[in-house]
Amino acid sequence: MKPIAIGADDAAFEFRNIIVDYLTKQGIIVTDYSSDKQLSNSLYPDVANAVACAINEGKHDRGILICGTGIGMAIAANKVPNIRAAQCHDVFSAERARKSNNAQIMTMGARVIGTELAKKLVQAWLDSEFEGGGSTVKVERICHYDKLYSK
Repeated sequence: MKPIAIGADDAAFEFRNIIVDYLTKQGIIVTDYSSDKQLSNSLYPDVANAVACAINEGKHDRGILICGTGIGMAIAANKVPNIRAAQCHDVFSAERARKSNNAQIMTMGARVIGTELAKKLVQAWLDSEFEGGGSTVKVERICHYDKLYSK
């Protein structure tokens, strides 16, 4: 398994540390793209872009982005061609992000959910794989529009 990419903004540094600790205790290698790890202080769109581009380049299969709400990170990551980032604040959504939408990135809000729930969401998302089936044609259509508008 490739390392998991993670990124957080200034609203989520401590939250990120808890998730990194949770993942490393499972033996999962984590590469941190958070703004406090970069040469200059950057904004959450820069962090989201760094993670999404690293996934797009094949350095990682999956990524986790955390900001205050999870909304901005999802919007920013989804600007990168071929990326599907999903905001996850409940276990069902975390599972479906992978199973139905083949999302490579999950986003969470440090000001919205607690860390114990976040660990459950991360685990549900990691344990889920794209099921294909009826969702395949839908994901293919998303990819179609992605290619259409990224020209």
